[in-house]
Amino acid sequence: MKALVLKEYKKLVYEEVHQPQPGPDDLLIQVQACAICGSDVHGLDGSTGRRIPPLIMGHEASGLVAGVGTQVRRFSVGQRVTFDSTIYCGHCFYCRQGQINLCTKRRVLGVSCADYRQNGAFAEYVVIPEHIAYPLPDGLSFEAAAMVEPVAIAYHALQRAAVKLNDNAVVFGAGMIGLFVIQLLKIAGCGKIVAIDLDPDKLALAKKLGATHTFTANQGDYLPAIHGLTNGRGADLAFEVVGTGQVLKSAIDALRQGGTAVLVGNLSSSADLPLQQVVTREIRLLGSCASAGEYPTCLDLIQRQAVKVEPLISAVAPLAEGAAWFERLYAGERGLMKVILKPNRVENKREGDQDHGS
Repeated sequence: MKALVLKEYKKLVYEEVHQPQPGPDDLLIQVQACAICGSDVHGLDGSTGRRIPPLIMGHEASGLVAGVGTQVRRFSVGQRVTFDSTIYCGHCFYCRQGQINLCTKRRVLGVSCADYRQNGAFAEYVVIPEHIAYPLPDGLSFEAAAMVEPVAIAYHALQRAAVKLNDNAVVFGAGMIGLFVIQLLKIAGCGKIVAIDLDPDKLALAKKLGATHTFTANQGDYLPAIHGLTNGRGADLAFEVVGTGQVLKSAIDALRQGGTAVLVGNLSSSADLPLQQVVTREIRLLGSCASAGEYPTCLDLIQRQAVKVEPLISAVAPLAEGAAWFERLYAGERGLMKVILKPNRVENKREGDQDHGS
């Protein structure tokens, strides 16, 4: 089969590789769409330490069941599916508590680190355990289904926050996850939804998707404005979707006393914490990692257009052209958000021109 292989850092090659074979409890998936995640782009240069070549990356995907193991009971050949990015055991302490994202044997598709190597879905075929697969709702395109993973990450963050009706929330970072957080906050019935980002184009999109107010991060005057919007108290909730120390401090500063900060981004491995402020103002800090079984809910939200994924898809292109699209994303090309790669031949398409039939 053909696959896009990270041969060495900053070098992706589209080449022939050995096709994986399913074990007794596995599904062989013929990949129909696989989106480039920001973590894949960050992993391209080795800076994260999570993608050690040689490796087939890719974990935001959908496809057709092309083969089943001898013990598989819930799926059959030809079925349309998507699948979790997390491979969990289902038996450890955390899995039994429903915290599958914290599984002690957790693997992530398309990730290779010191502990494991797990090839992903930038390929014609990928093998996954049956228990991480989900059937697609009728009429949902493969491209839209490939977006469910970032939607689920955002939904999990809201679950962690226990959002209440009419809460005021600030979202730091209007990238992919941040824009989904904003949409879900609107669905949850939040009052003021404030988006903060450096990119005015992303802020304009945030406004279209549900943000009531937007501020450019480098203006430096948004914190007084947030307090002005919230009767001088500060926001009930802050979602930090960037992952740097300075943004974390700003998120804490934006909160009212007793407010909650949900930490989703982890661009930096560590950050300074304004400890006295957190203690004396009783700020709640909650980490949010991946998702924990929220895929069915998120697939339904996407199918019903309650959460809109199409405005975030910048291009749909052949997998054979994947290296060039990675280069453009790595260079930070303005206006380029989600790129979806398809192993089968497809004409390049830009936002607003996707073929949503599958």
